[in-house]
Amino acid sequence: MPKHLRIYTDGGSRGNPGPSGLGVAIHVMRDGAEGETIATLAEYLGKATNNQAEYTAIIRGLEHAKELGAEVVEMVMDSELAVKQLNGEYRVRNPDLAKRYLQIHDLRQQFKKVTFRHVRREKNTEADALVNLAIDRHLKKLNS
Repeated sequence: MPKHLRIYTDGGSRGNPGPSGLGVAIHVMRDGAEGETIATLAEYLGKATNNQAEYTAIIRGLEHAKELGAEVVEMVMDSELAVKQLNGEYRVRNPDLAKRYLQIHDLRQQFKKVTFRHVRREKNTEADALVNLAIDRHLKKLNS
């Protein structure tokens, strides 16, 4: 089982709030280098805000990392707000996000180390594509 994972997450909605989804791409880390993608998640969330979807993606990523037996997790995302909140730079004022923040805090305790890093959207294309896949699949079902 991989002990060190890099997890790219993204959440988005079409409209804010609107139909939303999450994307998670989990990569194994070997000797400090990113390896292959070992798991992906594309999940439709229903009506939610962008920030709710972002936080839910982080939760799902950490839950999956735990199932995989990871000890060290690098969370990578294009939500600067989520990264700054999770790194303690910004306060979480929204009550719904505060609940999700606490879930993430509790999940973090189950690992030796969890870090949160912001990347530009262009560096998070795999997770972004999974978000769109989840939403598109749901909307296609509604229209067929």
